Amino acid sequence: MKEDDLPYVLEIERESFPNPWQEATFRGEIYNQPISFSFVIVNRLLNRIAGYLVFWRIENEVQVNNIAVHPDFRRMGVAEAVLKQVLYQLAEEGARFVTLEVRPSNFAARSLYRKLGFEFLGIRKNYYHTPREHAFVMGKPLD
Repeated sequence: MKEDDLPYVLEIERESFPNPWQEATFRGEIYNQPISFSFVIVNRLLNRIAGYLVFWRIENEVQVNNIAVHPDFRRMGVAEAVLKQVLYQLAEEGARFVTLEVRPSNFAARSLYRKLGFEFLGIRKNYYHTPREHAFVMGKPLD
């Protein structure tokens, strides 16, 4: 992800989440190296950003902070393919465990994460705002 990508990323963010990240948050992630890794997902046929992924890696642990796919590209397996590839690559590089938070009401995301082998680890109370909701913490070992 580069600064030039931010208008497209912000559009996807606003269409995906009730309490979207602000531009400054994405800028912070772009420049928070070597901890933060921010990627755009590009549909090469249309030369269009279809989604993005932001995660942190600290030694052998990974935290997925944000993933979203533009509504025009949802239900096509984009998020699944990208997550599989990224998790595989991280495991190859020595990462051993990945976690994320997800809204209990986000059934599509929870289903995807379970399909990829994530398990329920716990709850973060009042984690999300607008609307207020707890977060399910999910995680999986990387083999």
